[in-house]
Amino acid sequence: MEFRRITGLPPYVFAQINGLKAEARAAGRDVVDFGFGNPDLPSPDVAVAKLAEAAYNPKNHRYSASRGIPNLRLAMANRYKLLFDVDIDPETEVVTTIGAKEGLTHLMWVLLGPGDSAIVPSPSYPIHLAGPGFAGANVITVPIADPGASDDNPGDAFFEGLVRAYEDAAVKPRVIICSFPHNPTSACVDFAFMEKLVGFALEHDIIVCHDFAYADLGFDGYRPPSILQVPRAKECCVELYTLTKSFSMAGWRVGFLVGNAEIVAALTKLKSYLDYGTFQPVQIAAIVAMNEALDYPGQLLAIYQARRDLLIDGLARIGWDVKAPKGSMFIWAPIPEPYLEMGSLEFARFLIEEADVATSPGVGFGEGGDAHVRFALIENELRTQQAIRNMRKALTKLG
Repeated sequence: MEFRRITGLPPYVFAQINGLKAEARAAGRDVVDFGFGNPDLPSPDVAVAKLAEAAYNPKNHRYSASRGIPNLRLAMANRYKLLFDVDIDPETEVVTTIGAKEGLTHLMWVLLGPGDSAIVPSPSYPIHLAGPGFAGANVITVPIADPGASDDNPGDAFFEGLVRAYEDAAVKPRVIICSFPHNPTSACVDFAFMEKLVGFALEHDIIVCHDFAYADLGFDGYRPPSILQVPRAKECCVELYTLTKSFSMAGWRVGFLVGNAEIVAALTKLKSYLDYGTFQPVQIAAIVAMNEALDYPGQLLAIYQARRDLLIDGLARIGWDVKAPKGSMFIWAPIPEPYLEMGSLEFARFLIEEADVATSPGVGFGEGGDAHVRFALIENELRTQQAIRNMRKALTKLG
């Protein structure tokens, strides 16, 4: 039997690691899990309380609006003004999505079709690579430089590769997908990069979709720039923002597409056929989170930075040198030279079997990832110290 949209999908290698974790835990072993970027920190108390209150109101049990209730879109517009000094029209320039994955996938349906192409970084978050394919389009991959390989701005190398890919493409791409801070590599860019990207898109009539999942996770004073801060960006750009990492509301599935009004309207029209929006009490609670828990993203940032520092320092002590990322909630770790020939899947398997530590193999993120594993900063400090001790014993070739 043939299944149309999933025929070309590669095997989901993370399932193999999940299987090994399950086997280890079933055998009574205590696996420290850095594998899945699933925040362990609680959502804001005010949001949880409002969710419970709103859920008791039977009026909120009915269908909601697929584009998001008006006050939710207004709260998102106010947040962009607060964070980035960007004016967003809540009526025409923002639509609520059921998380960024849903928003990006359906956005590709309205922007791309068979015969079209999109430029996507590689390695990258799997849905960025698969989303254009679900729409029947081709993917042109551009390497993301390992931010730990040099002191160069990884955005410069990506932009140069993007220009070459465009010039070499037989079918000129209609869309560029990017995401900074980047998952999985944690590569970060500056405002000058965003200016160059917008200029290139305007010159070549390309739409840029910037997945801004880690908008609030910049370390050591780094502030990730919004692409919409660039003058004229709204002529060709949209941005995905979610509450998943910024407010630790992963399971709530509250995201937004903001920017170009025509693109927002196109996605809004498609979604009106596909869904009735997020459960209304969740939307109401999300409004409260953005309006009343303004300091919460900063509290989460401090926790993630402390976890980053602890893990980076611990890896260094056992002989595994990894550069500290400037943003995201991940550490993109080159496989140590004595273990490099194993490849990322076998090395990740080794860490589970010998150290009771779970990571994500880089090969699961596409081309260019197989020399790395990804640590998600989702374990507390005691668990992280435990993982360091376990890896010290297992990675004997590091001395």
